[in-house]
Amino acid sequence: MSYLVLARKYRPRNFSEMVGQEHVVRALGNALTQQRLHHAYLFTGTRGIGKTTVSRILAKSHNCTGADGQGGITATPCGVCPACTAIDGGRFPDYVELDAASNRGVDEVQGLLEQAVYKPVQGRFKVFMIDEVHMLTNTAFNAMLKTLEEPPEYLKFVLATTDPQKVPVTVLSRCLQFNLRPMAPETMQAHLEQVLAAEGIDAPVPALRLIARAARGSMRDALSLTDQAIAFGGGALDEPAVRQMLGSVDQAHVFALIDALARGDGRVVLQVIDGLRGEGLSAASTLQEMVAVLQRMAVLQAVPSVAQEGDGDAQAMETARLARAMAADEVQLLYGICLHGLDELGLAPDEYAALTMVLLRLLAFKPAAEVEPEKKNLTASVEPAEPAAPPVAAVRDRPERAPAGRPAPEEAPAATLRLPVRSPDRFERNTDPAQADKAQEATETIVIPVQELPATSPDGRAPQALAVSHWVATEEGDLWHAAVQDLVARQAVAALTRELALQSQLVARDGEHWHLRVESESLNQAGARERLRAALQAAGCAREISVEVGPVTDSPALRNAQAAAERQRTAENIVRNDPYVQQLMRDFGAKIIAGSIRLA
Repeated sequence: MSYLVLARKYRPRNFSEMVGQEHVVRALGNALTQQRLHHAYLFTGTRGIGKTTVSRILAKSHNCTGADGQGGITATPCGVCPACTAIDGGRFPDYVELDAASNRGVDEVQGLLEQAVYKPVQGRFKVFMIDEVHMLTNTAFNAMLKTLEEPPEYLKFVLATTDPQKVPVTVLSRCLQFNLRPMAPETMQAHLEQVLAAEGIDAPVPALRLIARAARGSMRDALSLTDQAIAFGGGALDEPAVRQMLGSVDQAHVFALIDALARGDGRVVLQVIDGLRGEGLSAASTLQEMVAVLQRMAVLQAVPSVAQEGDGDAQAMETARLARAMAADEVQLLYGICLHGLDELGLAPDEYAALTMVLLRLLAFKPAAEVEPEKKNLTASVEPAEPAAPPVAAVRDRPERAPAGRPAPEEAPAATLRLPVRSPDRFERNTDPAQADKAQEATETIVIPVQELPATSPDGRAPQALAVSHWVATEEGDLWHAAVQDLVARQAVAALTRELALQSQLVARDGEHWHLRVESESLNQAGARERLRAALQAAGCAREISVEVGPVTDSPALRNAQAAAERQRTAENIVRNDPYVQQLMRDFGAKIIAGSIRLA
């Protein structure tokens, strides 16, 4: 006697046996009970989740006569009457299944529709089931539209597809559509336990969990993998055999990788990857397992009271330990790196080399361990400020171990780093009162080694960017703005010279000598100054100019930006106050997308 695979042997024969599709079962069951029968149904969803099964159960529900032969349309077909047994056996003359993948032309559809004019031979209804209906040609779809819209009262259409986007809207509008969902691993695991119990085979939970994850939402795939695992294990089912069959990575390897990444130990990471290569395990499976563990770690960090029901005791304890060992932001970073790394494996000539680069990427982005202590101990002392410069703090050297890859303190060139001192009100906003008082009262000067680099602010901006960026009108601003606008309009200045004119401020005039100030040192070049002087002289403004570097509060560029911002605000107010726009927002809940209003 030939063996019948589990996917066919345990195919549901009524709605009560279906798992994971309660929303479809409930809707169809209520419709059949109330006799609200539609003439066309469309079932959509991925492979192996029950589209054809629902179609056959629906056909039995329409044609069931009951065990005594007196039954009618029902949501619970008996399964023993001639109609039910014939449909289950695939020999019911009034139930026709058409595979549109291989019968996609207009001739095949017309041949099916020719049978619609004849009443049922044996049953109560004719049921035409077209599988993978999206594969039909446009001509075939057009040929069935009229019959699909107004079929005879004894004819029912059941369409199934894995890609509803390719089905014409003219067909969709004629059908009652149900979307079958991919099944959760827990649902498949519970069903596999019932199937294996009926088969008399021991079902270890870790092995079933691996199969349920590998099936990716398809019950048919889960049952097929179970068949394969039983054969692979010689009639038994155990986790090591299933893991070897699927090429899944042992959780111990995953925990070792995450632990090494949390400690910043690149040597251990490489050793574990070499071990995976030696065992022939899949790099993609490694990343998938890491993503699953990192997801559970993130949940534990966000909600520590959540129990990890999917893990065994030892795995749950290890997951909790890693969640405490790794910072929450690093867990999120590593999760994103692993998730995007799955797409990179196929691009690399060696998937293990790609896996190595993906995991080492976290170490590249991992902040240096020495940064945090320095942040905690750093204080600043206020020195008397010069009239033209903001208050600064002098920072000198102290004995600290330099971060990896940087010269030690004694090797670094001597330099003094000057940082802006935060005002007391900023301390009050950003720290608690005790820390604010301590920071303000601190007088000890702290020294850190720095390399001889261009001076920057703590947030990485150049010192020129620390100047006041808002516009403050000055007495000379109107004259300088008019002069520069005239030069730009006549194209008397260009490139760097134009930028120097736009970004500078007229500080004072001494006869025909004009004194300018600009924030950027890069703009204060001899060639640009000379060309600007010549342009001003030709315009009859000034014969000599001098340029200094310092804060600018009233430049032509600032005035132009202020005018543009004002025009932008005016345009936004016009749009927001428009009666038609307000009607759309009030009646339809419309919203104005920020930044979408732009001047022409």
